[in-house]
Amino acid sequence: MTDEKWQATIGQIKDSFEVFEEQREDLEDEPGFIEWIVFQSPLGRMKLERTTHHWVTGNKVKGSKRIGSDVSIQKEYSEEVAHKLRAYKWDEAANEWAEIEMAKTSFSS
Repeated sequence: MTDEKWQATIGQIKDSFEVFEEQREDLEDEPGFIEWIVFQSPLGRMKLERTTHHWVTGNKVKGSKRIGSDVSIQKEYSEEVAHKLRAYKWDEAANEWAEIEMAKTSFSS
């Protein structure tokens, strides 16, 4: 989902439903962030979450052959940005978010 579509979706949610929470948080172990919005819909409490990150293109190993030396692995990331969208519904019985399975759609040109 592009940035424009995400902002349009957030705008529609704000116009149509009661919003409880809207946040953005940086990822800890890679460049990128997670954005989410929690709102009340006719289906119940919903959470829409979008993860934006860079693709891992490879690993760079740094170390030496000396005894006792440390070896570190540094991930290399692409310039391209990937987005992942997930939807959740609040499960009252389990008292936790349950992910909604989205149908996979194929687009042909």
